[in-house]
Amino acid sequence: MTEPRLRHGRASLAFSFFSQGVAFALLVTRIPAIQERYGISDALLPLFLAAVPVLAGVGSVLTERIVRRAPVSAVLRWAQPVVLLALLGVAAGDAMWQVAVALGVFGLSVGALDASMNMLGVGLQAAYGRSIMLGFHAAYSLGGIVGASLAWAGAHWDLALVVSYFPVVVVLVPAALVGSRWYFGGENPSRDKATGDGSKDSAAGDGGRVAFRMLLPLALVMTFAYIGDSTVSNWSAKYLQDVLGSSEELATVPYNAYMVTTLVGRAVGDLGVRRFGAVAVVRCGAVLAAAGFAVVAAAPGAWTGMAGFTVLGLGLCVIVPQTFAAAGRLFEGRSDVAVARLNVFNYVGFLIGSPLVGALGDAWSYRGAMLVPMALVLLTLVYAGSFGDGSARYGVGHERPRIADVGRGGNRV
Repeated sequence: MTEPRLRHGRASLAFSFFSQGVAFALLVTRIPAIQERYGISDALLPLFLAAVPVLAGVGSVLTERIVRRAPVSAVLRWAQPVVLLALLGVAAGDAMWQVAVALGVFGLSVGALDASMNMLGVGLQAAYGRSIMLGFHAAYSLGGIVGASLAWAGAHWDLALVVSYFPVVVVLVPAALVGSRWYFGGENPSRDKATGDGSKDSAAGDGGRVAFRMLLPLALVMTFAYIGDSTVSNWSAKYLQDVLGSSEELATVPYNAYMVTTLVGRAVGDLGVRRFGAVAVVRCGAVLAAAGFAVVAAAPGAWTGMAGFTVLGLGLCVIVPQTFAAAGRLFEGRSDVAVARLNVFNYVGFLIGSPLVGALGDAWSYRGAMLVPMALVLLTLVYAGSFGDGSARYGVGHERPRIADVGRGGNRV
């Protein structure tokens, strides 16, 4: 039987993923409304969208440094309320500089939040001794559905952004603070230890260069996946409204449909990994995602476009969680470092994806722009072998690590 401490830690971390899904969906599905509120031009919008992942990457790098001296759980505990309060700041401002500051804070804190959540997730998976990482990301997808539904309601009843966001922040901030009491892992932060000749061991120095070479295939897959994901989150609403001629209300639906299928895929994905292995699951996901982009690019109308985004979500949903899990398996003793560095490529994908689609859409066509993330996602097939076989490590008969052996974010101490 799973120990209560593990069960409580798993539930509290799942709630963190859920809250992040709500916040992010509320932001990205109301981009047209934010653009209108602050008078952001179409030419300037990609710069605002690009600034968030740049700062999130900075936040992830800073988190890697912070967790050398502080518990991962402490980083997560403060980052989550800041993300939610920054979301409220996006809705409450009146001037363009105010929304710029709010988005900057949102980006920095999201980087810390994403890195610390996945660090704890990798550690819990190691403690459980079986694949559970997709379940955490399923909670994120559920949050995305809730957030997108609230965004739809706000657009339907023409509510001010602050009216839509305020009740969510009031509920989630206290709940996240209470739930943080049960985070599992991060109690014993490890510090870099000097060797006899004064050099640093493990992932520092030469070890860090080796780690990057080993991480590179996973980093590329993470980048491709988030180029696809950012295309959906940042451009699905505008694509449906501007290219396929839908209403503003209907334009909020594709992201919701996308999150529904990511929830379904992630809810059963851990079973798939245990049964067929991570390599097969990732390959199937890449093929489905590419098919979804092809449908979106060729869609004659809004409903067909939504069907494409739906299939796309079912494919993309398994790739990112398995990328983090593969990094945890590859670097058991330094999983925090591996996860933090890999998480940066989450934002590299967003940084490339959003401006790339916008630039191609303006210079060529938005339909043609959808073919680029399709091709990149297909490249995942080249690197799928790097994921190893998750079922072998976390299948039936695997000896579960002792809780005492699992340190912060999955590191063994």
